Amino acid sequence: MHALDTDTGATVLRALRDRRSIGKVRPEEPPRDLIEKIITAAGWAPNHYRTAPWRFIVLAGEARESLGEVMAASLAGRLDDPENPECRQIVERERRKPLRAPVVIAVAAIPSDGPKVMEIEELAATAAAVENMLLAAQALGLGAMWRTGPAAYDPEVKRFLALPEHAHILAFVYVGYPDMPPSPEKRHDALEQTTWLA
Repeated sequence: MHALDTDTGATVLRALRDRRSIGKVRPEEPPRDLIEKIITAAGWAPNHYRTAPWRFIVLAGEARESLGEVMAASLAGRLDDPENPECRQIVERERRKPLRAPVVIAVAAIPSDGPKVMEIEELAATAAAVENMLLAAQALGLGAMWRTGPAAYDPEVKRFLALPEHAHILAFVYVGYPDMPPSPEKRHDALEQTTWLA
């Protein structure tokens, strides 16, 4: 192996090891070209049959507020008594969620109906695309966090994002400039969940 390859390999492994979710970001919006680089990196994910099942909806500015309104209205519709003070606080928290970052990228999978395509592989490919986004964001000096929650499974949210019923929202990726240090969280050692067969 060439020295350059060794250096590149070490850089990649270090990026994988050191990536952290950043839950608190500053309010200024990153430039569009950085967001485009993150999405481009997503498209480099492995994908059986090259179906490109992923879809990316970028929300910034007032679009985040509109998403929050849809999320809040949908949640209120699921509550027994949305007007009681405690429920109103819960609904208001839901309304503000998309405002936690200046850019929110909704990532959905629309599985191909090809004869050999398996839906789970389409979801796995899209999840791999999200991981690429998180790594790319960190490499570009941005903070990112993969979030889901009930809104990811909400038909009203899908409609707002102009997604078909059979789409699966896998992530809301919150992106911005970090406003907190990365946490020194302990990682599980994957070797502890490894079985070797020979």
